[in-house]
Order: sequence, then C-alpha cells, then structure tokens
Amino acid sequence: MTLPDYAKKDLEITVSRALQEDIGSGDITAQLIPTGQQAKARVITREDATLCGQAWVNEVFRQLDPELKLNWKVSDGEKVYADKTLFEIEGSARSILTGERTALNFLQLLSGTASRCQHYANVVAGTAVRLLDTRKTIPGLRTAQKYAVTCGSCYNHRIGLYDAFLIKENHIAACGGIEQAISTARQQEPAKPVEVEVEDLAELEQAITAGADIVMLDNFALETMQRGVKMAAGKVKLEASGGITHDTLRPIAETGVDYISIGVLTKDCRAIDLSMRLV
Repeated sequence: MTLPDYAKKDLEITVSRALQEDIGSGDITAQLIPTGQQAKARVITREDATLCGQAWVNEVFRQLDPELKLNWKVSDGEKVYADKTLFEIEGSARSILTGERTALNFLQLLSGTASRCQHYANVVAGTAVRLLDTRKTIPGLRTAQKYAVTCGSCYNHRIGLYDAFLIKENHIAACGGIEQAISTARQQEPAKPVEVEVEDLAELEQAITAGADIVMLDNFALETMQRGVKMAAGKVKLEASGGITHDTLRPIAETGVDYISIGVLTKDCRAIDLSMRLV
C-alpha cells in the first residue's frame, strides 16, 4: 500500500524519538560486539496477522545505519500466517541488534491495529457500511495508526481537529443550537466537511434542515436508527457511534447507515507476536 501524505509528514521525527528513548546515550550491550562484525537476521511472525509498518521499520534502520540492506517478503495490508518470514536484514551486527526492538515495536503494534481492523471489516462484509476509526489513538502515533486502519480494510474519520468539523453536544450548547453551529462552520471554513452529533430524531431533523454533510447518531437504539435512515435517505450521510460492540456491529451495519465509528479499532490493540533471529 502507498503511504499517505499524513503519515509521511511525521515518519522521520516519530522514528527519531522512538530511537532516542531506547538508545539514549548509547547501546552498551551492542558495544560488546566487534565493530566490523557483519550479520544477517530474519524476522518472523508467530501468529496470523495483517501486516503494517514497513515504512517505520525501514526508517528505523535507515536512521541507524544506511548501509543495512532489508529484503521484504510481504507488503503492508497483506495477510500473513504464523512462522512466515516478514523480512531479512543484513549488515552491521551492532546496528541490527540496536534497532531490533524499536523496529519490532512499530511493526507489531501497527500490525496489531491492522489485524483488529481487518477482523471488524470481515464482520460487516457484504454490507455497504464503512467502518471508521476515531481520535482515540496512542499519543504520538496518530498518523501511524490511522494508516494501519486503512491496511486493515477500514477507513479514516478526520485525522485531527483541523481537517473536519465534528459538532458535538457541548459545541451545540455553546454556539446556541444546531443551526447556528452549522452556519458558523460554513462561514469560517466553507471547504471543510461538517458533521453534527445528535441524540434523537428531532435533532436529526434539525441537522438535515440546517445542511449538515454527515450526522452522527449517538447511542441510538436499533429501531430508532432504522427510522433515522429512512428520514435521512438522499439528504445526508449517517454515522452510527457510541456503545457499539462486536455483537451489535453487524445488526447496525444492516440498518443502512453509511458509516460506523469505533474507538476500539485503535485504542485497545494487542501487539502481534514477532521474533528476530540471527541466521
């Protein structure tokens, strides 16, 4: 998969910070190895996964030692199975072992995110719904996890607070109502999409009338959501959010909503078990 611009822009600094927190003043254990000693290593996955993180691994070893040679056997977004070789690396033994943990930290976390997303995407396969991530990401890894979501066949909501309006209950109260909030948003940033969170069908009607692009149905019961889909047909896109579980995901998708946003895609991920061995 092609790395999107939002992920490219902070790749270098994200990796640099990760290396600094691990290496600090120097890898004293790697210094036990003779300076010129060369090595070759192989990274495998110990479990099935959807791969993500290739660019971060490449950047770790590029910053440490540009002379290292990596040979990837798989690509981001690809389904891999236990004991599969993901990549091989060759060059300075010191550099390989110094970068091992930082590189695998990125790869196992982002593959964990992508794998969870792929699992949830499979649950709603055959429906027209798109599963969206949220801003509930690991601090400092927002763009990396957002990219991992796309590797797992899900989709990005807004990247941050700057690229789209999401007008929630407190915004509505502070602005003086749904209509006023939407009107002000259109005046200030006419090119940015406007989404409004609503809590009942009356507020949904207000948001439709005021010209929202998307309306988020917050914690709607299934029957109420179905009524909302009929109200909004052809007028506005609908997003279901709040209290969504693995068991309720498919029934919600079958109501006909356009999107479902789920924080669990990025906030509760388990890292994939990976291993590096010298060969």
